Amino acid sequence: MPTPTLQEQFGNIDIYLFDQLLKGQIVPGMRILDAGCGYGRNLVYLLREGYEVFAADTNAEAVSSVRALARKMAPGLPESNFRVEGVEEMSFEDGCADVVISNTVLHLATDEAQFEAMLQGSWRVLKPGGLFFCRLGSTIGMETQVELVHGRRYKSLDGSERYLVDAALLESLTERLGGEWAEPLKTTVVQGLRAMTTWVLRKNLG
Repeated sequence: MPTPTLQEQFGNIDIYLFDQLLKGQIVPGMRILDAGCGYGRNLVYLLREGYEVFAADTNAEAVSSVRALARKMAPGLPESNFRVEGVEEMSFEDGCADVVISNTVLHLATDEAQFEAMLQGSWRVLKPGGLFFCRLGSTIGMETQVELVHGRRYKSLDGSERYLVDAALLESLTERLGGEWAEPLKTTVVQGLRAMTTWVLRKNLG
């Protein structure tokens, strides 16, 4: 049997999530919940390696695609692990996951109330001591190049309009959630057009 290529092993995994694998923050035996999974770009390796994977997304077609991926790579997982739901209203139990992935999801919030609901919904399903991996749009490094629309919605130079956070808000949210920094904030400015920040926390015990 030929050795699988890196593409076959890892799919289109987010490079910063791959970094967490390399650092041993995500290891076999953990339960992984992808809150806003899309078409499963971050789940290929996890399914292939036998992790217990759960996922939710509002896009029924995307969830159907993830179910098909799971049938191929992890046929022992029930289809009910993959649900058509918004992250703010997921039906998974409290504290069910060792790792929650929120990758390019929270900046899709329409306003502060939805952002808060999406964040709380994602945090609720993370067990104490668990890892919260989040990538989201921010104004960090782009403060003078984004145009305020209203509230925290900004228009970036790439033409997108998103709910964008800044470092002060993420620090405040970390404290309010009862989280500890697992990594320093890392922000990538993409060709001067938009900024994406990686926010990785541990949920406090007790």
